[in-house]
Amino acid sequence: MSQTGQIAARLAELGLELPPVAAPLASYVPAVRSGDHVYTSGQLPFVDGALPATGKVGDGPTLVDPAAAATLARTAVLNALAAVRDVVGNLDDVVRVVKVVGFVASDPAFTGQPAVVNGASELLGQVFGAAGVHARSAVGVAVLPLDSPVEVELIVEVR
Repeated sequence: MSQTGQIAARLAELGLELPPVAAPLASYVPAVRSGDHVYTSGQLPFVDGALPATGKVGDGPTLVDPAAAATLARTAVLNALAAVRDVVGNLDDVVRVVKVVGFVASDPAFTGQPAVVNGASELLGQVFGAAGVHARSAVGVAVLPLDSPVEVELIVEVR
């Protein structure tokens, strides 16, 4: 699906392009519209069908660096926006981002989940401006699908 409109232009200004919608890993769809809202399934930070990093987030030589994990959260939210666009046809139909839920596969000593999920939140603000300001949860978990360090889901209001 081609990108057209103000949001597509804003993504291009940021040097970004939405990827194809990631294929589901099980029995679900990437996004569902119900009334004036689109709910995405949790999106992993796939790039060209692969995870650029795996493992737990934390401070240490065998862990995913929190700053790298924030970049992965940014990638995951791009995948979520691709799923939204697939349902509504054009991201200019997004009235506002209502809620972001970010999951961070965390080393037991790691408590910086909010900073990791900021990677997603900050990008939404850059793309949508005031309409990108949202409620949010940033949750540390033991493990995510395919050993992904992060997973992000969105709820957006659309026209």
